[in-house]
Amino acid sequence: MSPSETQLLPADRAIVAAMPAVRHSRQAQVVWGSRVVTVGGGAPVRVQSMTNTDTVDVIETAVQVKELAVAGSEMVRITVNTPEAAAAVPLIRDQLDRMGIDVPLIGDFHYNGHRLLADHPACAEALSKYRINPGNVGKGEKRDRQFGQMIEIAARLNKAVRIGVNWGSLDQELLAQMMDDNSRRAHPWDAKQVMYQALVQSALQSAEAAREMGLDPNQILISCKVSGVQDLVSVYQALATRCDYALHLGLTEAGMGTKGTVASSTALALLLQQGIGDTIRVSLTPQPGEARTQEVVVALEILQSLGLRSFNPSVTACPGCGRTTSTTFQELAKQIDDFLRSQMPVWRVKYPGVEQMKVAVMGCIVNGPGESKHADIGISLPGNGEAPAAPVFIDGEKALTLRGDNIANEFHALVEQYIEKRYGAHTRA
Repeated sequence: MSPSETQLLPADRAIVAAMPAVRHSRQAQVVWGSRVVTVGGGAPVRVQSMTNTDTVDVIETAVQVKELAVAGSEMVRITVNTPEAAAAVPLIRDQLDRMGIDVPLIGDFHYNGHRLLADHPACAEALSKYRINPGNVGKGEKRDRQFGQMIEIAARLNKAVRIGVNWGSLDQELLAQMMDDNSRRAHPWDAKQVMYQALVQSALQSAEAAREMGLDPNQILISCKVSGVQDLVSVYQALATRCDYALHLGLTEAGMGTKGTVASSTALALLLQQGIGDTIRVSLTPQPGEARTQEVVVALEILQSLGLRSFNPSVTACPGCGRTTSTTFQELAKQIDDFLRSQMPVWRVKYPGVEQMKVAVMGCIVNGPGESKHADIGISLPGNGEAPAAPVFIDGEKALTLRGDNIANEFHALVEQYIEKRYGAHTRA
């Protein structure tokens, strides 16, 4: 314990111990035009996502990439699985450029990536990063040759490469060899431990091979994806101690709805709190009718909840109880939250710093005034049986009290006025 830590009270030391750790990693650069997304090496934890459109459909894919980028995805991965898909990639890139969307595109390759990149040089150029799964680039001698073809192209074009191992498509030859070796141990590991080690070894061996083939080690990212929370934590803890590559973090096949959101949030939070993870993707199965952008929203919320990044103003709202059977505060909280999110693509440019604003919409006098004082701007609505008066607090001070049937619209207007006054100063300078 350092001298400064010995001066802390026990409770304070616990807080310091709980703060996110820092893992020092190499920094990759994912580039398109003048846009450079740095990953690792002290850069903010980056958010990425993946389309679920048929890549051959240029317009539909470009539109979904735009939606994901506007929602906050800093890189977007697309499937490149056929010659037709590879031919569509530069057209998708052109569409995005015409729309002013400079988000880097990642090509997701399996089985035939070596042929697609070689046969479609425009595709290789239009992509900013390649995802290669060492478990399905081929077997035996073909594996090394086909892996090498992809790495050679990446090195020549200075493209970042994610070596993405997945336990659903793990190199079976490597796993079988490790199982045999394990059986000869004096104290064999259990099968799950062998699988963990096979995932890590597959990724690290492939990374070392890529370096020997000429790929800049700073341009190598690694992932070892599994679908169990504790499995993911164990694998990445082992991986983090054995390399300094930037790590792509994600729970594969997390599921849909609450299950997928909770599992991904738990797994990623546990690792990010340890300083493990340089870029994240939340792999949600969309519910019927749900936008693909939901996976981006969850990823942003994970990082913001951990205090690692700020993307949108936060809206604090009480859960409601018997004092607040009225839905007024719930509706107002949703209205404000939806409004802030919808405006953020414009406000990020117009009002720098607005993403750190805190708004409180509370339902009654128990915690309402206190929470509202702690927010930048907050309102404490009257609960059941309380006087129909809603005090508004701005920067910790009571500013006014709203009354009547138009409280929601009046508070909405006050929020807009506050944003313009506080964060719009530089635009008027």
